[in-house]
Amino acid sequence: MTADISKLGVKVSWRDLTEGMVIAGAGTSRAFPTGEWSAEKPQFLEEKCKQCLLCVPVCPDSCILVTDYKRGEFDYVHCKGCGICVKACPFGAITMEGVK
Repeated sequence: MTADISKLGVKVSWRDLTEGMVIAGAGTSRAFPTGEWSAEKPQFLEEKCKQCLLCVPVCPDSCILVTDYKRGEFDYVHCKGCGICVKACPFGAITMEGVK
């Protein structure tokens, strides 16, 4: 069974809900900007970064952009500010700051 993601946000009966452990569709997070959910956001301090890329695989929302094996800024449109990347960085190149 696959879910009809076009019904998200629509009142439906319990019979129309997605059964457990089923992926509704691939790449759907691109359609849902969730960056405004957080009061804190990670800040990238490029001068401290050693390009080890240890922060990239731990981001649950794939918000750390990488081009040619070099990390870039955060995708704040989808970043929820969980702070996992801060804990993963051994060089202190990521800090959490309040949203301005």
